[in-house]
Amino acid sequence: MVSDQTNQKESPMAYESEYTLLEQVIQMLATKEDSKFSKVIEKVVNEAMKLERAKTLQAEPYERTEDRVGYANGFKNKTLALATGKVLLKIPQVRGLEFYPSCIEKGIRSERALKLAVAEMYVRGISTRRVSEIVEILCGTEVSSSQVSRLAKELDEEVTSWRSLPVGQMQYLILDATYEAVRVGPRVVKQALLVAFGVDSEGQRHILDTQVTNNEAEVNWRTFLEGLVRRGLHGLTMITSDDHSGLRAAIDAVFPGVLWQRCQFHLQQNARSYVTRKDEVPAVASDIRKVFNAPDQENAQRYLTNLVEKYQTSQPRLAQWADQNLREGLSVFQIPESHRRKLRTSNLAERQMKEIKRRTKVVGVFPNSESLTRLVGTMLIEQNDQWRNEKRYLPESSDQPAFKQIYRKGVA
Repeated sequence: MVSDQTNQKESPMAYESEYTLLEQVIQMLATKEDSKFSKVIEKVVNEAMKLERAKTLQAEPYERTEDRVGYANGFKNKTLALATGKVLLKIPQVRGLEFYPSCIEKGIRSERALKLAVAEMYVRGISTRRVSEIVEILCGTEVSSSQVSRLAKELDEEVTSWRSLPVGQMQYLILDATYEAVRVGPRVVKQALLVAFGVDSEGQRHILDTQVTNNEAEVNWRTFLEGLVRRGLHGLTMITSDDHSGLRAAIDAVFPGVLWQRCQFHLQQNARSYVTRKDEVPAVASDIRKVFNAPDQENAQRYLTNLVEKYQTSQPRLAQWADQNLREGLSVFQIPESHRRKLRTSNLAERQMKEIKRRTKVVGVFPNSESLTRLVGTMLIEQNDQWRNEKRYLPESSDQPAFKQIYRKGVA
């Protein structure tokens, strides 16, 4: 369990000397208290965090020096429930730069959700010996049904609150989905996890929402996107995603007239399926890159026409596919040039999806869709908080597109 308290002021006697700290640790270990190890951890970690902050700021508390790069701003309390007992950590706060002590894990929220997801499997009687071992390693104690219920309620309230926040104006929207194994009744099925990312007019990244659905059918994507609109999403210039018939139909229904950019990376990957001779794959990839790396839309269209004519005879299936599909990867030429590189693919979403996969792999099969939403939601909240403190994702730009031309091939 974790609990936060408000900032506390800096004490003039900020640090213990090495001798005093060692003496106190020895005295703690000499006691017969059951919580002595927790107190040792608490003392040592708190001192280590204060020293790390001073090193980061390049100044001791209240020290006047030209080398200082920021200012101490008190402490924030966090209570951790470890296997050895409760530990009160005083997390040093900083003004003027981003800082978080490396000696403790920043992802407390997502780790708590990970423990809970595995714990649910254990409590519901569907665990294996391996899952039981994971629970013991992660939680450090046995897990009861009441503990799981209480933790689940806390995390669900946090995720629900985040998913209800106003969205507001977003310049760009990036959409992606992945599949996870979820237990539904007596069966284990693959369910779709939909995720939406946004970039606002200030160039800042945001994670807007996530939702577990049965699949990527148009009705599910449409419901997901309509939820964003109800929360105030407006002002879109372009949407980037991979090609999926359900998603494309939903975009056309909810955001008619908004540019859609098909991920150029996935287009390159898809093109390989239409090359009949392996030795021609590098040449085809190079020709497609030339189209995508063109300086403007006019030249991109010209390069594409040349590509289609080049392979019309030797690779007719490739030529036909390229003529119909590569045009969907050229919408990015209608946004400012300084924004194109980061929005011509769905890499922003792909990186987060890989991190989600890394964490869900530990669980394997989720006991229900709520458990999946809980884990992924807490991870995304944490990442979103981190992005708020980072520099803008897109640079400022005064470029204005000369025209807006929307291309869509027919949706089967």
